[in-house]
Amino acid sequence: MSDCVVNVREGKVRGKISTDFEGNHFYSFQGIPYAKPPLGNLRFKAPEPPEKWNGILDATENGNECYARNNTYSRSEDCLFINVFTKEIQAKRLRPVMFWIHGGGFTTGSSHSVIYGPEYLVTQDVVLVTFNYRLGVLGFLSLEDITLGVPGNAGLKDMVMALQWVQSNIRDFSGDPNNVTIFGESAGGASVNLLMLSPMAKGLFHKAIAQSGCALNGWARGKKHSIHLLAEKLGIESTNDRVILEQLQKVSIEDLSNAANKLVDPFYVGKIRPFGPIVEIKSPKSFLSEEPINLIKSGRYHKVPLIMGYCSREGIFVYGMCTTTKGSHLLIDETIIPYSMNLRIGSDQYNSVVSSIKKFYFNDRDPSENKDDIYRLYTDNFFLLDIYNSARYFSETGNSPTYFYRFSLDTALNFMKSLYDIEEPGACHADEFSYLFKNGFAPEDIEPESSEYVGIQRMIKLWTNFAKYGNPTPSNKDKVLSTIWKPLEPQRFNYLNIGDDLEMKIDPERNAMDFWNNLYKETSVPKAKL
Repeated sequence: MSDCVVNVREGKVRGKISTDFEGNHFYSFQGIPYAKPPLGNLRFKAPEPPEKWNGILDATENGNECYARNNTYSRSEDCLFINVFTKEIQAKRLRPVMFWIHGGGFTTGSSHSVIYGPEYLVTQDVVLVTFNYRLGVLGFLSLEDITLGVPGNAGLKDMVMALQWVQSNIRDFSGDPNNVTIFGESAGGASVNLLMLSPMAKGLFHKAIAQSGCALNGWARGKKHSIHLLAEKLGIESTNDRVILEQLQKVSIEDLSNAANKLVDPFYVGKIRPFGPIVEIKSPKSFLSEEPINLIKSGRYHKVPLIMGYCSREGIFVYGMCTTTKGSHLLIDETIIPYSMNLRIGSDQYNSVVSSIKKFYFNDRDPSENKDDIYRLYTDNFFLLDIYNSARYFSETGNSPTYFYRFSLDTALNFMKSLYDIEEPGACHADEFSYLFKNGFAPEDIEPESSEYVGIQRMIKLWTNFAKYGNPTPSNKDKVLSTIWKPLEPQRFNYLNIGDDLEMKIDPERNAMDFWNNLYKETSVPKAKL
């Protein structure tokens, strides 16, 4: 392999040679700045293009993670770095680009290779891009006065800047800027949908995969204009937004983070968080200025081939949060109704809806008698309902195929279940990305023909086929993929069950989806807005 030096728009970068899952070499470039460090007066604001540098930038190690409470690898405000993994550099033949958006509830996470190792996906002759974006208060503070330059969604604008960097530079890494697939999980999946809705992202990608998250999920929403609550926690006495902003841009990152964390109920399940995606006041620089549901239903979005889906027991994750955050107290009544129903806690209507939900899922049994009932409830009300409805809307209003999946494979790679010490069958939230990325939770040796190995081969083939062709199963003669994955059709909700086998089925959890959609209709209350 040739010398690992590539010219990008801002200067030269030196990467390193790494080894993939099959024992072959690839080039790894990490920690490349894709924007100016968002420090000082740039704190909370939209990203600015990176500055040029002299000499050769060392791009052989992970860059700083964005500052967040649970991030541990060299967290910093100076964190807007991008990583590129490729089989060739400066080649004539350009490869499809896969642009990964990490999850973490818009409050934590990063692109660190300990979690999102490229070794699986690069075997399939694609160029993989991962990156960091700002989180929590740094990425999602919003002010009502747009002249102050902090209208919100800075973290989402980081994503746009990273995609623009890809358009400008990916050819030198043998990537095709005209064939970019954005894909992400949880908050990353919601971000995929939000990028589809944003005028800022027009022309920056060509296919999309939203895993276990969508723009309509209640947890993918933030409150507007929390600045005065934040100022109070920091002891800032002024009520003038300009004065408060100036103070917030000077306070230490540690003090800012500690104050912001005091505004976040650690048991945020079922509640709107103070810092997350919002609908901005409309301006030429808005990432999103209309309600997502209105944009999707009216067909005013970037129509590209789309994969959406979920894990069979997403709710194990919510159960784990409940039992570890509140002293092992499940708090069923406090998490059972999504806040988007806009029901006043304790009202007659609220209590009636709680009773209906309990009867549907528990049939008058004590919830603790069968944990799987709880997992199903949390899967449906926090994840699946909105993902399911979103896929239907995109299929009905788009002119490109929408594919849907249910991931139920359960092997030693399902690290989230082991993290929460869950023994019941099913795939937890975030379990599926361990079949796309090598991470530190995986077994050291994965035997050929094992269920783990087969699962990896199927997932990377489905995802990279989609990136290459816009179709996850373009051939019926593929030995790894024995089933043709059909997209959604009018009046027919096709989906692929990804388990021990690949199976085409129709309408996942139909009874539960009908129950919830009817419940929303019966309450006659419009969904909460961002």
